[in-house]
Amino acid sequence: MPPRDEPTAPSSEGPAAKRSYHVEALAKGLRLLGLFSEQRPAMKLTDMAAETGVPLPTAFRMAATLVTEGFLEQLPDGAYRPAPKVLTLGFSALRGMDLVELADGPLRRLAAATGQTVNLGTLSDDRVLYLIRLRNNDLVTANIQVGSRLPAVSTSIGKVLLSSLSDTELEQRLGEDSFAGATGPNAIRSLAQLEMTLDGIRKQGWALQDEELAYGLRSVAAPVSDASGTVVAAVNVAVPAMEFPVTRLVDELRPPLMEACGEITRLLGGK
Repeated sequence: MPPRDEPTAPSSEGPAAKRSYHVEALAKGLRLLGLFSEQRPAMKLTDMAAETGVPLPTAFRMAATLVTEGFLEQLPDGAYRPAPKVLTLGFSALRGMDLVELADGPLRRLAAATGQTVNLGTLSDDRVLYLIRLRNNDLVTANIQVGSRLPAVSTSIGKVLLSSLSDTELEQRLGEDSFAGATGPNAIRSLAQLEMTLDGIRKQGWALQDEELAYGLRSVAAPVSDASGTVVAAVNVAVPAMEFPVTRLVDELRPPLMEACGEITRLLGGK
């Protein structure tokens, strides 16, 4: 018999049962933490209250609790930002992912063989979430870190992942805001332009980013699939555009990239 303070789970986990276990105060606190991003690293209390839809006194108590528990810290100007404890949770989750663990070796070998920056990412809404980044210090055109989320339509990783979606999934995932944020001279600005690009990616099995995300940055990406054949991530090799014309990037770096992605796919049980 279980202890009295640890109730057994009901045999049916229907909607009503799930609602009975929903702790609204905890949910609000998690939503508050979810407000922060690379583009918005700090927030005022009034903005936090408005974004979460809770009264200002409630937002203050939530923020104060998160500060006490080490998940937020308050800046001298009164704004709040995530504290290191949040990063600890994020990296613990990443370390527990089979994909990250299995990809680490092949990606390190790829980075060593090419001497260039190597990234692994997956889709998060209409963004690419970077899970692994092995950076060449010569690449100074992009401030990207593990945990960064960048527009999928403007990255080689993102375009590979978007090309694996159906037309319906693509329309549901992307909106006008999906095409904002890129500063490169060749950035894709519309769904129609993107769809033409994705058709080519599906046929060739890899994607190119030619100064779309940012000026002076090029990359080539290829997909990683799991045992079911589903594309679950993509890997790219990123280079300074001045040193690597498109032809050199494709001729020299695409073959070892494809080999590394194939190795990761096989480690995940794919073909």
